[in-house]
Amino acid sequence: MLVKTFGSAVYGVEAISITVEVNWMATGKESVVVGLPDSAVKESMQRVESTIKANHYLMPRTRIVVNLAPADIKKSGTAFDLPIAIGVLAASEQIQHKEAIEKYVIMGELSLDGEVRPIKGALPIAIQARKEGFAGLIVPKVNAKEAGMVNNLSVYGVSHIKEVIDFFEQNETGITPTTIDTKEEFYHSQYNFEIDFSDVKGQENIKRALEIAASGGHNAILIGPPGAGKTMLAKRLPTILPPLTLQEALETTKIHSVAGKLPEDATLVSRRPFRSPHHTISDVALVGGGGNPQPGEISLAHNGVLFLDELPEFKRTVLEVMRQPMEERRVTISRAKVAIDFPASFMLMASMNPCPCGFYNHPERECTCPPGAVQKYLNKISGPLLDRIDLHVEVTPVPFSELSANNASESSQSIRERVMGARDIQADRYKEHPGIYCNAQISSKMLKEICMIDTVGAQLLKVAMAKLNLSARAYDRILKVSRTIADLSGSASIKAEHLAEAIQYRSLDREGWAG
Repeated sequence: MLVKTFGSAVYGVEAISITVEVNWMATGKESVVVGLPDSAVKESMQRVESTIKANHYLMPRTRIVVNLAPADIKKSGTAFDLPIAIGVLAASEQIQHKEAIEKYVIMGELSLDGEVRPIKGALPIAIQARKEGFAGLIVPKVNAKEAGMVNNLSVYGVSHIKEVIDFFEQNETGITPTTIDTKEEFYHSQYNFEIDFSDVKGQENIKRALEIAASGGHNAILIGPPGAGKTMLAKRLPTILPPLTLQEALETTKIHSVAGKLPEDATLVSRRPFRSPHHTISDVALVGGGGNPQPGEISLAHNGVLFLDELPEFKRTVLEVMRQPMEERRVTISRAKVAIDFPASFMLMASMNPCPCGFYNHPERECTCPPGAVQKYLNKISGPLLDRIDLHVEVTPVPFSELSANNASESSQSIRERVMGARDIQADRYKEHPGIYCNAQISSKMLKEICMIDTVGAQLLKVAMAKLNLSARAYDRILKVSRTIADLSGSASIKAEHLAEAIQYRSLDREGWAG
Protein backbone atom coordinates (compact mmCIF):
# COMPACT_ATOMS: atom_id res chain seq x y z
CA MET A 1 0.00 0.00 0.00
CA LEU A 2 1.32 3.47 -0.93
CA VAL A 3 1.26 6.25 1.70
CA LYS A 4 2.63 9.79 1.49
CA THR A 5 3.98 11.80 4.39
CA PHE A 6 5.70 15.17 4.14
CA GLY A 7 9.05 16.42 5.39
CA SER A 8 11.40 19.24 4.49
CA ALA A 9 15.02 19.67 3.39
CA VAL A 10 17.03 22.80 4.20
CA TYR A 11 19.27 24.38 1.56
CA GLY A 12 21.11 27.49 2.62
CA VAL A 13 18.65 29.37 4.83
CA GLU A 14 15.56 28.22 2.92
CA ALA A 15 13.58 24.97 3.06
CA ILE A 16 12.09 22.77 0.32
CA SER A 17 9.13 20.49 0.99
CA ILE A 18 9.90 16.80 0.47
CA THR A 19 7.27 14.14 -0.21
CA VAL A 20 8.12 10.90 1.62
CA GLU A 21 6.47 8.11 -0.38
CA VAL A 22 6.35 4.75 1.42
CA ASN A 23 5.20 1.68 -0.51
CA TRP A 24 4.76 -1.74 1.15
CA MET A 25 5.36 -4.43 -1.47
CA ALA A 26 3.78 -7.88 -1.31
CA THR A 27 6.99 -9.55 -2.48
CA GLY A 28 10.68 -9.09 -1.81
CA LYS A 29 12.65 -8.66 1.39
CA GLU A 30 15.19 -5.82 1.19
CA SER A 31 13.95 -2.36 2.16
CA VAL A 32 15.47 0.62 0.33
CA VAL A 33 15.49 4.42 0.52
CA VAL A 34 15.80 6.21 -2.84
CA GLY A 35 15.75 9.85 -3.96
CA LEU A 36 19.44 10.87 -3.50
CA PRO A 37 19.71 10.11 0.25
CA ASP A 38 23.04 10.47 2.02
CA SER A 39 24.39 7.83 4.43
CA ALA A 40 22.50 9.24 7.42
CA VAL A 41 19.18 9.00 5.55
CA LYS A 42 19.94 5.47 4.30
CA GLU A 43 20.64 4.37 7.86
CA SER A 44 17.23 5.63 8.99
CA MET A 45 15.58 2.29 8.15
CA GLN A 46 17.59 0.63 10.92
CA ARG A 47 16.47 3.24 13.47
CA VAL A 48 12.86 3.05 12.19
CA GLU A 49 12.77 -0.75 12.54
CA SER A 50 14.14 -0.64 16.08
CA THR A 51 11.66 2.10 17.06
CA ILE A 52 8.65 0.24 15.65
CA LYS A 53 9.56 -3.02 17.43
CA ALA A 54 10.43 -1.26 20.72
CA ASN A 55 6.92 0.24 20.80
CA HIS A 56 5.20 -3.11 20.13
CA TYR A 57 4.23 -2.49 16.52
CA LEU A 58 5.01 -4.83 13.63
CA MET A 59 7.78 -4.12 11.15
CA PRO A 60 6.66 -5.50 7.73
CA ARG A 61 8.77 -8.48 6.67
CA THR A 62 8.31 -7.82 2.96
CA ARG A 63 9.98 -5.20 0.78
CA ILE A 64 9.49 -1.50 1.64
CA VAL A 65 10.47 1.23 -0.83
CA VAL A 66 10.84 4.77 0.48
CA ASN A 67 11.15 7.53 -2.12
CA LEU A 68 12.11 11.09 -1.17
CA ALA A 69 10.71 13.35 -3.88
CA PRO A 70 11.81 15.37 -5.75
CA ALA A 71 14.36 12.64 -6.36
CA ASP A 72 17.00 14.87 -8.01
CA ILE A 73 17.69 16.91 -4.85
CA LYS A 74 20.16 15.50 -2.35
CA LYS A 75 18.69 14.71 1.09
CA SER A 76 20.90 14.71 4.16
CA GLY A 77 20.65 14.37 7.91
CA THR A 78 18.59 12.30 10.31
CA ALA A 79 15.42 14.43 10.44
CA PHE A 80 13.57 12.14 7.97
CA ASP A 81 13.41 9.30 10.52
CA LEU A 82 10.02 10.33 11.92
CA PRO A 83 8.13 10.85 8.62
CA ILE A 84 9.51 7.53 7.31
CA ALA A 85 8.44 5.69 10.47
CA ILE A 86 4.93 7.17 10.34
CA GLY A 87 4.77 6.29 6.63
CA VAL A 88 5.76 2.67 7.30
CA LEU A 89 3.12 2.31 10.03
CA ALA A 90 0.43 3.86 7.81
CA ALA A 91 1.42 1.79 4.76
CA SER A 92 1.17 -1.39 6.85
CA GLU A 93 -2.25 -0.18 8.12
CA GLN A 94 -1.17 0.10 11.75
CA ILE A 95 -2.26 3.75 11.62
CA GLN A 96 -5.80 3.98 10.29
CA HIS A 97 -6.41 7.71 9.70
CA LYS A 98 -4.05 8.09 6.75
CA GLU A 99 -5.83 11.10 5.26
CA ALA A 100 -4.83 13.26 8.24
CA ILE A 101 -1.13 12.48 7.82
CA GLU A 102 -0.93 14.35 4.51
CA LYS A 103 -2.00 17.63 6.15
CA TYR A 104 1.17 17.87 8.26
CA VAL A 105 4.89 18.29 7.78
CA ILE A 106 6.61 15.84 10.12
CA MET A 107 10.31 16.06 11.07
CA GLY A 108 12.45 14.48 13.76
CA GLU A 109 15.34 12.12 14.45
CA LEU A 110 14.47 8.87 16.22
CA SER A 111 16.38 7.03 18.90
CA LEU A 112 16.17 3.23 18.98
CA ASP A 113 13.37 3.32 21.58
CA GLY A 114 11.27 5.99 19.83
CA GLU A 115 12.45 9.17 21.53
CA VAL A 116 12.28 12.16 19.13
CA ARG A 117 15.55 14.08 19.04
CA PRO A 118 16.23 17.70 17.92
CA ILE A 119 16.71 18.77 14.31
CA LYS A 120 18.37 21.70 12.53
CA GLY A 121 16.47 24.35 10.58
CA ALA A 122 13.09 24.16 12.32
CA LEU A 123 12.36 27.85 11.64
CA PRO A 124 12.82 27.81 7.82
CA ILE A 125 10.92 24.49 7.73
CA ALA A 126 7.99 26.13 9.56
CA ILE A 127 8.05 29.14 7.22
CA GLN A 128 7.93 26.86 4.18
CA ALA A 129 5.13 24.73 5.69
CA ARG A 130 2.99 27.82 6.20
CA LYS A 131 3.78 29.07 2.70
CA GLU A 132 2.58 25.78 1.16
CA GLY A 133 -0.65 25.72 3.17
CA PHE A 134 -0.07 22.75 5.50
CA ALA A 135 -2.39 22.52 8.49
CA GLY A 136 0.47 22.04 10.93
CA LEU A 137 4.03 21.02 11.69
CA ILE A 138 5.16 18.21 14.01
CA VAL A 139 8.71 18.66 15.33
CA PRO A 140 10.76 17.60 18.38
CA LYS A 141 9.67 19.33 21.58
CA VAL A 142 12.96 21.23 21.96
CA ASN A 143 12.41 22.80 18.51
CA ALA A 144 8.74 23.69 19.12
CA LYS A 145 9.32 27.23 20.41
CA GLU A 146 11.62 28.03 17.51
CA ALA A 147 9.07 26.82 14.94
CA GLY A 148 6.18 28.27 16.93
CA MET A 149 7.28 31.81 16.09
CA VAL A 150 5.65 31.37 12.68
CA ASN A 151 2.09 32.71 12.79
CA ASN A 152 -0.93 30.98 11.24
CA LEU A 153 0.62 27.52 11.57
CA SER A 154 -0.15 24.94 14.27
CA VAL A 155 3.14 23.64 15.65
CA TYR A 156 3.13 20.48 17.76
CA GLY A 157 6.15 19.57 19.85
CA VAL A 158 6.60 15.85 20.57
CA SER A 159 9.14 13.93 22.61
CA HIS A 160 8.22 10.36 21.56
CA ILE A 161 6.88 8.66 18.43
CA LYS A 162 3.93 7.27 20.46
CA GLU A 163 2.61 10.83 20.83
CA VAL A 164 2.56 11.22 17.04
CA ILE A 165 0.81 7.86 16.49
CA ASP A 166 -1.81 8.68 19.15
CA PHE A 167 -2.30 12.14 17.62
CA PHE A 168 -3.35 10.66 14.28
CA GLU A 169 -5.30 7.78 15.81
CA GLN A 170 -7.31 10.18 18.02
CA ASN A 171 -8.40 12.45 15.14
CA GLU A 172 -5.61 15.00 15.59
CA THR A 173 -6.09 15.55 19.31
CA GLY A 174 -4.03 14.89 22.39
CA ILE A 175 -1.18 17.35 21.72
CA THR A 176 -1.50 21.06 22.51
CA PRO A 177 -0.11 23.38 19.83
CA THR A 178 2.81 25.56 20.87
CA THR A 179 1.85 29.24 21.04
CA ILE A 180 4.47 31.98 21.18
CA ASP A 181 3.95 35.72 21.56
CA THR A 182 6.78 36.59 19.20
CA LYS A 183 6.90 40.31 19.91
CA GLU A 184 6.85 39.89 23.67
CA GLU A 185 9.58 37.23 23.56
CA PHE A 186 11.61 39.43 21.24
CA TYR A 187 11.39 42.77 23.03
CA HIS A 188 11.70 41.29 26.52
CA SER A 189 15.34 40.26 26.16
CA GLN A 190 16.72 42.87 23.72
CA TYR A 191 18.68 44.83 26.31
CA ASN A 192 19.72 42.06 28.70
CA PHE A 193 23.51 42.43 28.50
CA GLU A 194 25.88 41.01 31.08
CA ILE A 195 28.57 43.58 30.23
CA ASP A 196 28.44 47.36 29.90
CA PHE A 197 30.70 50.26 28.96
CA SER A 198 30.21 51.63 32.48
CA ASP A 199 32.61 48.87 33.61
CA VAL A 200 35.46 50.36 31.56
CA LYS A 201 37.84 52.72 33.32
CA GLY A 202 39.41 55.43 31.18
CA GLN A 203 39.87 54.81 27.44
CA GLU A 204 37.49 57.64 26.55
CA ASN A 205 39.07 58.10 23.12
CA ILE A 206 38.54 54.40 22.32
CA LYS A 207 34.92 54.55 23.47
CA ARG A 208 34.44 57.52 21.16
CA ALA A 209 35.92 55.58 18.22
CA LEU A 210 33.64 52.60 18.89
CA GLU A 211 30.66 54.95 19.11
CA ILE A 212 31.54 56.30 15.65
CA ALA A 213 32.00 52.75 14.30
CA ALA A 214 28.60 51.69 15.68
CA SER A 215 26.89 54.82 14.36
CA GLY A 216 28.06 54.38 10.77
CA GLY A 217 28.43 50.58 10.62
CA HIS A 218 32.18 51.03 10.08
CA ASN A 219 34.75 48.24 10.37
CA ALA A 220 37.45 49.00 12.93
CA ILE A 221 40.77 47.67 14.19
CA LEU A 222 42.29 48.27 17.63
CA ILE A 223 46.10 48.37 17.80
CA GLY A 224 47.84 48.30 21.15
CA PRO A 225 50.06 46.40 23.61
CA PRO A 226 48.92 43.35 25.59
CA GLY A 227 46.63 44.18 28.50
CA ALA A 228 45.53 47.56 27.15
CA GLY A 229 41.88 46.46 27.00
CA LYS A 230 41.36 45.79 23.27
CA THR A 231 39.34 42.59 23.70
CA MET A 232 37.35 43.97 26.63
CA LEU A 233 36.32 47.03 24.62
CA ALA A 234 35.48 45.03 21.49
CA LYS A 235 33.20 42.66 23.43
CA ARG A 236 31.14 45.63 24.56
CA LEU A 237 30.50 46.90 21.04
CA PRO A 238 27.17 45.00 20.63
CA THR A 239 25.82 46.77 23.74
CA ILE A 240 25.82 50.13 21.92
CA LEU A 241 24.54 48.93 18.54
CA PRO A 242 20.91 49.68 17.67
CA PRO A 243 18.58 46.80 18.65
CA LEU A 244 17.62 44.28 16.00
CA THR A 245 14.42 44.88 14.11
CA LEU A 246 11.95 41.98 13.98
CA GLN A 247 12.92 41.29 10.35
CA GLU A 248 16.65 41.30 11.16
CA ALA A 249 16.02 38.99 14.13
CA LEU A 250 14.15 36.56 11.87
CA GLU A 251 17.01 36.54 9.31
CA THR A 252 19.59 35.98 12.05
CA THR A 253 17.55 33.23 13.72
CA LYS A 254 17.16 31.34 10.43
CA ILE A 255 20.94 31.22 9.98
CA HIS A 256 21.56 30.02 13.54
CA SER A 257 18.73 27.49 13.19
CA VAL A 258 20.21 26.00 10.01
CA ALA A 259 23.64 25.80 11.65
CA GLY A 260 22.18 24.14 14.76
CA LYS A 261 23.50 26.94 16.98
CA LEU A 262 20.24 27.85 18.72
CA PRO A 263 20.00 26.70 22.34
CA GLU A 264 17.20 24.33 23.38
CA ASP A 265 13.74 25.92 23.65
CA ALA A 266 15.08 29.07 21.98
CA THR A 267 12.86 31.51 20.12
CA LEU A 268 14.10 34.55 18.19
CA VAL A 269 17.70 35.75 18.43
CA SER A 270 16.94 39.07 20.11
CA ARG A 271 20.43 40.55 20.42
CA ARG A 272 23.00 41.24 17.74
CA PRO A 273 25.41 38.30 17.35
CA PHE A 274 29.00 38.59 18.49
CA ARG A 275 31.22 35.92 16.94
CA SER A 276 34.86 35.58 17.97
CA PRO A 277 36.52 32.65 16.14
CA HIS A 278 40.01 31.46 17.16
CA HIS A 279 42.88 32.35 14.86
CA THR A 280 43.35 28.66 13.93
CA ILE A 281 40.02 28.70 12.04
CA SER A 282 39.94 27.30 8.49
CA ASP A 283 38.68 29.01 5.33
CA VAL A 284 35.53 26.85 5.20
CA ALA A 285 34.71 27.38 8.88
CA LEU A 286 34.96 31.15 8.39
CA VAL A 287 32.99 31.67 5.17
CA GLY A 288 30.92 28.45 5.13
CA GLY A 289 30.89 25.37 2.95
CA GLY A 290 31.20 21.61 3.24
CA GLY A 291 29.62 18.77 1.25
CA ASN A 292 26.21 19.91 2.45
CA PRO A 293 26.95 23.68 2.62
CA GLN A 294 26.59 25.16 6.08
CA PRO A 295 26.93 28.81 7.15
CA GLY A 296 30.32 29.92 8.43
CA GLU A 297 31.28 32.43 11.10
CA ILE A 298 30.75 35.44 8.82
CA SER A 299 27.12 34.36 8.27
CA LEU A 300 26.59 33.58 11.94
CA ALA A 301 27.70 37.18 12.58
CA HIS A 302 25.04 38.50 10.14
CA ASN A 303 23.48 41.72 11.54
CA GLY A 304 26.09 41.67 14.29
CA VAL A 305 29.84 41.80 14.95
CA LEU A 306 32.65 39.50 13.78
CA PHE A 307 35.61 39.95 16.14
CA LEU A 308 39.02 38.73 14.99
CA ASP A 309 41.38 38.89 17.96
CA GLU A 310 45.12 38.95 17.17
CA LEU A 311 44.45 39.56 13.48
CA PRO A 312 48.01 38.92 12.16
CA GLU A 313 47.92 35.42 13.66
CA PHE A 314 45.14 34.33 11.29
CA LYS A 315 46.31 32.52 8.16
CA ARG A 316 46.53 34.95 5.26
CA THR A 317 44.34 32.74 3.04
CA VAL A 318 41.62 32.81 5.70
CA LEU A 319 41.63 36.60 5.84
CA GLU A 320 41.65 37.02 2.08
CA VAL A 321 38.46 34.99 1.56
CA MET A 322 36.60 37.63 3.56
CA ARG A 323 37.28 40.42 1.09
CA GLN A 324 34.45 39.73 -1.35
CA PRO A 325 31.79 38.97 1.33
CA MET A 326 32.69 42.22 3.11
CA GLU A 327 31.87 44.16 -0.05
CA GLU A 328 28.82 42.21 -1.22
CA ARG A 329 27.47 41.43 2.28
CA ARG A 330 26.71 37.86 1.27
CA VAL A 331 28.72 34.77 0.42
CA THR A 332 27.97 32.28 -2.36
CA ILE A 333 28.97 28.65 -1.82
CA SER A 334 29.15 26.95 -5.22
CA ARG A 335 29.10 23.22 -5.83
CA ALA A 336 28.81 21.16 -9.03
CA LYS A 337 25.01 20.94 -8.84
CA VAL A 338 24.02 23.79 -6.54
CA ALA A 339 24.99 27.35 -5.53
CA ILE A 340 23.78 28.57 -2.14
CA ASP A 341 23.78 32.15 -0.88
CA PHE A 342 24.27 32.91 2.80
CA PRO A 343 23.78 36.49 4.06
CA ALA A 344 26.90 38.03 5.63
CA SER A 345 26.23 41.66 6.54
CA PHE A 346 28.47 42.13 9.57
CA MET A 347 30.68 44.71 11.23
CA LEU A 348 34.31 43.60 11.36
CA MET A 349 36.08 44.38 14.61
CA ALA A 350 39.72 43.32 14.82
CA SER A 351 42.55 43.74 17.28
CA MET A 352 46.31 43.31 17.06
CA ASN A 353 49.56 44.02 18.82
CA PRO A 354 51.71 46.62 17.05
CA CYS A 355 54.66 44.21 16.79
CA PRO A 356 55.69 40.63 17.74
CA CYS A 357 56.77 41.62 21.26
CA GLY A 358 53.73 43.87 21.62
CA PHE A 359 55.38 47.04 22.91
CA TYR A 360 56.11 49.16 19.84
CA ASN A 361 55.08 52.79 20.59
CA HIS A 362 54.45 51.86 24.26
CA PRO A 363 54.75 54.95 26.48
CA GLU A 364 56.81 53.16 29.16
CA ARG A 365 58.22 49.86 27.88
CA GLU A 366 60.78 49.49 25.15
CA CYS A 367 60.16 47.40 22.02
CA THR A 368 62.64 44.51 21.74
CA CYS A 369 61.89 43.58 18.12
CA PRO A 370 64.78 43.63 15.60
CA PRO A 371 64.80 46.19 12.76
CA GLY A 372 62.12 45.54 10.17
CA ALA A 373 60.12 43.19 12.41
CA VAL A 374 57.34 45.71 12.97
CA GLN A 375 56.76 46.21 9.25
CA LYS A 376 57.01 42.48 8.60
CA TYR A 377 54.41 41.83 11.31
CA LEU A 378 52.06 44.44 9.84
CA ASN A 379 52.53 43.00 6.34
CA LYS A 380 50.77 39.83 7.46
CA ILE A 381 47.59 41.82 6.84
CA SER A 382 47.13 42.65 3.16
CA GLY A 383 46.51 46.15 1.86
CA PRO A 384 43.14 45.22 0.27
CA LEU A 385 41.87 43.95 3.64
CA LEU A 386 43.06 47.06 5.49
CA ASP A 387 41.38 49.07 2.75
CA ARG A 388 38.04 47.69 3.98
CA ILE A 389 38.67 48.78 7.59
CA ASP A 390 37.54 52.36 8.14
CA LEU A 391 38.92 53.11 11.62
CA HIS A 392 42.44 52.32 12.83
CA VAL A 393 42.48 53.06 16.56
CA GLU A 394 45.61 53.06 18.71
CA VAL A 395 44.97 51.79 22.25
CA THR A 396 47.32 52.77 25.08
CA PRO A 397 47.45 51.25 28.59
CA VAL A 398 45.25 52.84 31.25
CA PRO A 399 47.29 54.61 33.97
CA PHE A 400 46.85 53.56 37.60
CA SER A 401 45.21 56.86 38.53
CA GLU A 402 42.32 56.15 36.15
CA LEU A 403 42.07 52.46 37.05
CA SER A 404 41.75 53.23 40.76
CA ALA A 405 39.38 56.19 40.34
CA ASN A 406 35.81 55.82 41.56
CA ASN A 407 34.35 58.02 38.84
CA ALA A 408 31.32 56.52 37.14
CA SER A 409 31.81 55.84 33.42
CA GLU A 410 29.14 56.47 30.82
CA SER A 411 26.78 53.53 30.37
CA SER A 412 26.15 51.62 27.16
CA GLN A 413 22.56 52.84 27.18
CA SER A 414 23.62 56.51 26.98
CA ILE A 415 26.00 55.81 24.12
CA ARG A 416 23.42 53.63 22.34
CA GLU A 417 20.87 56.48 22.35
CA ARG A 418 23.32 58.71 20.46
CA VAL A 419 24.12 55.87 18.05
CA MET A 420 20.43 55.30 17.35
CA GLY A 421 19.96 59.04 16.72
CA ALA A 422 22.73 58.97 14.09
CA ARG A 423 21.29 55.79 12.52
CA ASP A 424 17.87 57.47 12.26
CA ILE A 425 19.44 60.31 10.27
CA GLN A 426 21.10 57.79 7.93
CA ALA A 427 17.90 55.76 7.53
CA ASP A 428 16.13 58.89 6.34
CA ARG A 429 19.01 59.83 4.03
CA TYR A 430 19.17 56.43 2.32
CA LYS A 431 15.46 55.60 2.19
CA GLU A 432 15.55 55.96 -1.61
CA HIS A 433 18.58 53.65 -1.89
CA PRO A 434 17.59 50.00 -1.31
CA GLY A 435 20.22 47.89 0.40
CA ILE A 436 22.01 50.88 1.96
CA TYR A 437 21.33 51.58 5.63
CA CYS A 438 24.42 53.29 6.98
CA ASN A 439 27.37 55.44 5.89
CA ALA A 440 29.80 52.53 5.64
CA GLN A 441 27.77 51.03 2.78
CA ILE A 442 27.75 53.97 0.38
CA SER A 443 29.49 53.61 -2.97
CA SER A 444 32.21 55.84 -4.42
CA LYS A 445 29.66 57.33 -6.79
CA MET A 446 27.39 58.38 -3.90
CA LEU A 447 30.37 59.68 -1.93
CA LYS A 448 30.67 62.89 -3.97
CA GLU A 449 27.02 63.72 -3.43
CA ILE A 450 26.66 62.78 0.25
CA CYS A 451 30.11 63.66 1.64
CA MET A 452 30.66 67.13 0.17
CA ILE A 453 33.20 69.28 2.00
CA ASP A 454 33.80 73.01 1.90
CA THR A 455 36.99 74.82 0.89
CA VAL A 456 38.41 74.84 4.43
CA GLY A 457 37.80 71.11 4.82
CA ALA A 458 39.31 70.35 1.42
CA GLN A 459 42.45 72.31 2.31
CA LEU A 460 42.73 70.52 5.69
CA LEU A 461 42.41 67.12 4.00
CA LYS A 462 44.98 68.07 1.38
CA VAL A 463 47.53 69.16 4.00
CA ALA A 464 46.87 66.07 6.15
CA MET A 465 47.38 63.68 3.26
CA ALA A 466 50.62 65.41 2.30
CA LYS A 467 52.13 65.75 5.79
CA LEU A 468 51.06 62.35 7.11
CA ASN A 469 51.77 60.64 3.78
CA LEU A 470 48.33 59.07 3.84
CA SER A 471 47.66 56.60 1.08
CA ALA A 472 45.05 57.24 -1.61
CA ARG A 473 42.79 54.53 -0.19
CA ALA A 474 42.43 56.55 3.01
CA TYR A 475 40.61 59.37 1.21
CA ASP A 476 37.19 57.69 0.81
CA ARG A 477 37.33 56.21 4.30
CA ILE A 478 38.02 59.59 5.88
CA LEU A 479 35.04 61.12 4.09
CA LYS A 480 32.69 58.30 5.18
CA VAL A 481 33.83 58.47 8.81
CA SER A 482 33.60 62.28 8.85
CA ARG A 483 30.02 61.99 7.55
CA THR A 484 29.20 59.72 10.51
CA ILE A 485 30.85 62.14 12.96
CA ALA A 486 28.76 64.96 11.48
CA ASP A 487 25.62 62.84 11.94
CA LEU A 488 26.51 62.22 15.59
CA SER A 489 26.83 65.96 16.16
CA GLY A 490 23.59 66.63 14.29
CA SER A 491 25.33 68.62 11.57
CA ALA A 492 23.89 68.64 8.05
CA SER A 493 27.32 69.41 6.53
CA ILE A 494 30.80 68.02 7.10
CA LYS A 495 32.91 70.59 8.93
CA ALA A 496 36.67 70.89 9.38
CA GLU A 497 36.54 69.50 12.94
CA HIS A 498 34.71 66.40 11.70
CA LEU A 499 37.40 65.80 9.10
CA ALA A 500 40.16 66.39 11.65
CA GLU A 501 38.75 63.71 13.94
CA ALA A 502 38.33 61.26 11.05
CA ILE A 503 41.93 61.79 9.90
CA GLN A 504 43.33 60.61 13.23
CA TYR A 505 41.68 57.19 12.72
CA ARG A 506 43.96 56.24 9.79
CA SER A 507 47.06 55.21 11.75
CA LEU A 508 48.08 52.25 9.61
CA ASP A 509 47.92 54.29 6.39
CA ARG A 510 50.67 56.64 7.48
CA GLU A 511 54.00 56.05 5.80
CA GLY A 512 56.61 55.37 8.42
CA TRP A 513 54.10 54.31 11.08
CA ALA A 514 55.97 51.04 11.49
CA GLY A 515 59.37 52.66 11.52
